[in-house]
Amino acid sequence: MKATLTALLILTAGAPLVAEVKPSALFGDHMLLQSGMAVPVWGAASPGERVTVTLNDQKQSAIASAEGKWMVWLKNLKPGGPFRMTIAGNNTITVSDVLVGEVWLGSGQSNMAFTVSKKKATYAGLVDEDREIAEANYPQVRMFTGKAAKTYEPQTEIQGEWQICNSENVPGFSAVGYLFSRDLHRELKQPVGFLTLAFGASTAESWIRRETVAADPLLKPMLDHFDAAVQFYRTKPDAPASEAPKPPQTINARPGPPPARQRDPVQDQHNPTVLFNGMINPVIPYAIRGVIWYQGESIVGGKEGVALYPHVQETLIKDWRKVWGRADLPFYVVQLPALQNICNNPLVREGQAAVLSLPHAGMAVTIDIGDPKDVHPHNKAPLGERLTRVAMANVYGRKLEYCGPVYESMKIAGNAIRLKFTHLGGGLVARDGPLKWFAIAGADGKFVSAEAKIEGDTVVVTSAEVSAPAAVRYAWDNYPEGCNLYNAAGLPAAPFRTDRWPYEY
Repeated sequence: MKATLTALLILTAGAPLVAEVKPSALFGDHMLLQSGMAVPVWGAASPGERVTVTLNDQKQSAIASAEGKWMVWLKNLKPGGPFRMTIAGNNTITVSDVLVGEVWLGSGQSNMAFTVSKKKATYAGLVDEDREIAEANYPQVRMFTGKAAKTYEPQTEIQGEWQICNSENVPGFSAVGYLFSRDLHRELKQPVGFLTLAFGASTAESWIRRETVAADPLLKPMLDHFDAAVQFYRTKPDAPASEAPKPPQTINARPGPPPARQRDPVQDQHNPTVLFNGMINPVIPYAIRGVIWYQGESIVGGKEGVALYPHVQETLIKDWRKVWGRADLPFYVVQLPALQNICNNPLVREGQAAVLSLPHAGMAVTIDIGDPKDVHPHNKAPLGERLTRVAMANVYGRKLEYCGPVYESMKIAGNAIRLKFTHLGGGLVARDGPLKWFAIAGADGKFVSAEAKIEGDTVVVTSAEVSAPAAVRYAWDNYPEGCNLYNAAGLPAAPFRTDRWPYEY
């Protein structure tokens, strides 16, 4: 008997362990899959195990790799549902209530993470949130909120679950994500899913791949500093913070005594790559239609960092398009609203507007829906509508105006400057009285408040103090309260300037 038991133990020890088939957390009950493109489904299993995924009479199989990873691609999915998905190998998993429709990803910092209800976070709560919550009955709208994760190495797993949009779940939804998804669902009459992958106070570079940052001469110094800080922390964990490499500081960092103890640099969302590794890498290549990005209040490096921001933003967009294999991946940026803080200064907004030079990119203007003291404005319903307009016009082919007046050119005529715009949306409008927040300057660069009048499809700007004008600025302030140039479609003009002279803030 002892000999038999010994033989069985030897045989068992030599046999490979059989792992259960396990899909990524992205593929669970109530999930929403993208229609009209190849849709990957992936997970883990025993090496060499055949895994078959079945959805709505379509079957696709794959063999798990030596590392126990598998991926199949579903094709030609059409909007609809609910469906049931089975994932079968040595065991079978059933995923219920699967919808097919439009999927978008929302990322950035706290204003993207900002939830519908103030009861769910310190920076949260929509205007009239009780009504919004009570009316949130949209069973074909779903949201996946990824658990925050900052890591040094790229991860393959993410924590989270899909939730149906109803009054019970919506208080914890991203407010921007909910409003955009709801409005898009109303317009398309299709299921809409939203992946919320955001982290408060994060920088743009924290969401970019290591390989990309390392290969960029302008960004590599950030990575070198980060790596040095990580090495110091790991080799001298008990050293005082004063001896460690200085952590990155945002432009609006509050002065205070330095910390006595070091903080793990990997857990600092201002450092490059850490959020890409922990929150974006695990969801690639989940099929999505496009991306919404709300970030910019956290920029490190002072004025040099602000000047570099357009490059960082462009690098991020191109990097995400590369890892998703979609050169035409729509990417829509939320321009920062008005705020009495230098983090929301005009040069940051100008840097964000540089996104408009990229193909398949856009911007939603929020200059009119800010709060003077709160970096997390609660009036986000207009933003949801504006983002939906951008998507409907540029992705879904709807014939509508999706942008406020955009400065195109200027012409000097005597003591006046005439400004020309695109995106007139039926005509220029001065909302609630005469135009405000226009300033004019001569060659000396000294700007003074100006009188501005709409004449046809142009704005004419003058001042008795400037007889030979050279440049105009509009809403060029951290908090240009009451700036009121719109088009007939009800969309505001973004702050702009006709000059490129130095600007101090």
